[in-house]
Amino acid sequence: MDLANKAANAFFKDIDFISIVDTIKNIYMSDGAMNTLLDFERVLDEADVYAFRNWINGELVQGPEIGRYSCTCTFMWPYKLMPDPRATIRLANVGCNVKMLKSQLEVPIAVTSYEDFQSGSRYPKMKERQVWFMQIEIPFELMDDIKEGSIDLADQTIDLSEIEDAYDSDLEQIDAGDGETDEMNMADDEMSPDQMAGTM
Repeated sequence: MDLANKAANAFFKDIDFISIVDTIKNIYMSDGAMNTLLDFERVLDEADVYAFRNWINGELVQGPEIGRYSCTCTFMWPYKLMPDPRATIRLANVGCNVKMLKSQLEVPIAVTSYEDFQSGSRYPKMKERQVWFMQIEIPFELMDDIKEGSIDLADQTIDLSEIEDAYDSDLEQIDAGDGETDEMNMADDEMSPDQMAGTM
């Protein structure tokens, strides 16, 4: 594993429930972050990634991270709603850097009784969910070049219950020890766009 892959793995491991909450809070408190995300969104739309299966269900969990020449965001999908990897080839073709990794995320369980709290605390117990993380890095030059074309989601309906059901189904599958599908095993390790193209 080269240094770039090691760095990406370390980045994904730093994502947890608290960091996701902080990311969302910081976006709402910063007009600059929101504007950057809108520019980021335009690039994704120009690459037509939302035409690919499950991409519309991605959730922002980290970013925007502003570098000197690029902006990086990390998105998360339920394990059963893996984003179609073919879309990453489109992003790579327009100059984006994409890394995808299967991982786990600890989230609080629903509290229904005192037994659901961690011993001696007021915090709920945690449970692991299997998820897909995708880190997308877009050069500022590309973001500046794309002036229009952001997808209009106002007339579309995103079924949030489908996302929650997928997370819950993953938990049940983990508890039952069920096997994984061949499609999901495609990204057991981090995949580059070239590796993804070779699986098609």
